[in-house]
Amino acid sequence: MKTLDLITLGRSSVDLYGQQVGGRLEDMGSFAKYIGGSPTNIACGTARLGLRAAVITRVGDEHMGRFIREQLAREGVDTRGVATDPERLTALVLLGIRDEDSFPLIFYRENCADMALSEADIDESFIAEARSVLATGTHLSHPRTEAAVLKALALARRHGARTALDIDYRPNLWGVAGHGAGESRFVESASVTAKLQSTLHLFDLIVGTEEEFHIAGGTTDTIAALRAVRAVSTATLVCKRGAAGAVAFEGAIPDSLDEGQAGPGFPIEVFNVLGAGDGFFSGLMKGWLDGEDWPRTLEYANACGAFAVSRHGCTPAYPSLAELEFFLRRGVLRPDLRNDAELEQIHWSTNRQGRMGGDWSTMRVFAFDHRAQLEEMEGYTPAKGGAFKELCLQAALKVADGRPGHGILCDDRIGRRALHAASGTGLWIGRPCEWPGSRPLQLEPDLGPDCGGLSEWAREQVVKVLCFCHPDDDAETRAAQEATVKRLFTAARRNGLEFLLEIIPSKVGPVDEQTTATLIRQFYAIGVYPDWWKLEPMQSRAAWANAIAAIEEHDRHTRGIVVLGLDAPEAELAASFQVAAGFPLVKGFAVGRTIFGEVARDWLKGDMDDAAAVEEMAERYQNLCKIWDEAREKAR
Repeated sequence: MKTLDLITLGRSSVDLYGQQVGGRLEDMGSFAKYIGGSPTNIACGTARLGLRAAVITRVGDEHMGRFIREQLAREGVDTRGVATDPERLTALVLLGIRDEDSFPLIFYRENCADMALSEADIDESFIAEARSVLATGTHLSHPRTEAAVLKALALARRHGARTALDIDYRPNLWGVAGHGAGESRFVESASVTAKLQSTLHLFDLIVGTEEEFHIAGGTTDTIAALRAVRAVSTATLVCKRGAAGAVAFEGAIPDSLDEGQAGPGFPIEVFNVLGAGDGFFSGLMKGWLDGEDWPRTLEYANACGAFAVSRHGCTPAYPSLAELEFFLRRGVLRPDLRNDAELEQIHWSTNRQGRMGGDWSTMRVFAFDHRAQLEEMEGYTPAKGGAFKELCLQAALKVADGRPGHGILCDDRIGRRALHAASGTGLWIGRPCEWPGSRPLQLEPDLGPDCGGLSEWAREQVVKVLCFCHPDDDAETRAAQEATVKRLFTAARRNGLEFLLEIIPSKVGPVDEQTTATLIRQFYAIGVYPDWWKLEPMQSRAAWANAIAAIEEHDRHTRGIVVLGLDAPEAELAASFQVAAGFPLVKGFAVGRTIFGEVARDWLKGDMDDAAAVEEMAERYQNLCKIWDEAREKAR
């Protein structure tokens, strides 16, 4: 049985995308970091579409190599074929968006890790797992990498896998253009044509632009070039035509490209062509491997390419299967897809795993983001407060013990050292933004008036804001609080950060079974779509059912809900967990003072040492984890 749908092999790099659109690459002031390289992009794009994808490549033994490996895993790509090269650096590309016709880029690939790929990196048992193997043209440009590609193709055919080629012609990567010609897509070269033609018979599917078929066919007459390729290969040929879509040829090449099989195109604004071909190929592989006919397969491919040209970056632009299906069902409402609010919400919410790794189907969160509560305790000083929060982190890590489903809430004002130390530990990390106890809601001043301070946050941190609100709020209070939440939410999305909204109506006025549900609908009505909701305990199933219905009628892809503690005794929390655990959308709890309150008072006064504090908090946290897990199991 085949356990993989696709293995790609070849380039893997870090892409640094200039964030100032419309300027020269020379003038870029900031860059967004993504994974890149055609095989890597295609592996991620097909994984997003539900295919089981893997990549064979090499990365350096350094931070960027680890970034690629970790990001591939977050995207759901099998990384068994990713080798670490101890001698070479990971490849790097600098890219920019000048205008709709100009996309400058510079390849840093001198003796890079992926160009050291060799026959030794190709494992027959791994290739045997795949239904298809996809190679790209760049790795035919060097004898060592060519040998690896040819071995992989031979093994693929031996084990009944289909083979595909992305011609992916970059003249400067073949040594026929200079370093400054990264944007160049075509330079005639008889030697490149000869090398490509010596391998074309090994493929079942060959994909390229008209210019790429020109180099493969050895002529700038597109029909003649396709016929030259057909003379040495029986593969299905797919020719990409930019805004005109694409055409497929299974047999003889006709006199006109218009006579090929075609799929519907999409009237999309061209914002960024970089990576569009890899998005196209991802959709193409989805249709091809699913056995769709060529018009439907090309529709998938054209749609995925349309997403890519309308967004910033390569892999980050590609759609999930749910997003693709929605788009094909609904159609184009505006040509700049990145500004289609409904589509972007689906894009964000169905591709989050690529931004925030981990399994968060269960959420056991130790919340020690409290500030005012600690500051009011006897013996508190800023230094002591910070040290105590480091003890809280130690307790959290002790309970988590490297297992998924655990997290913390920690602030940056008192708990900065703990917050920074938590990065990379595998914990889910939430960070508060509100000024403690404020109503109307005010934010921490270091965020700035436009929440620009979020640009300095670590990407794994979740933006958390607590809003004391109630359906009976007067119009002025409601408008002010909603405007603050919306401003923060918008800034979080702009910076690629997940967003948690905590609402506590019981501190404002009386509550009933509709109170929380009403507030949830009010926030969705202003365009706030939290990734997480943090809700106070509700004692009745009806109140929980109403709240969950309010969420699901607006966002079927939300991460879920965590229950807060409100400093309740453990017995009260256990009772509230019993009710909440009966609803799958409630993922767990985020509890603080029940765990640390008494310990903090004793420790700050000097009545408890560090080790005892950690031990006591770990025991309390572990007990709550056990209570939640038992409640969930009982509910199942």
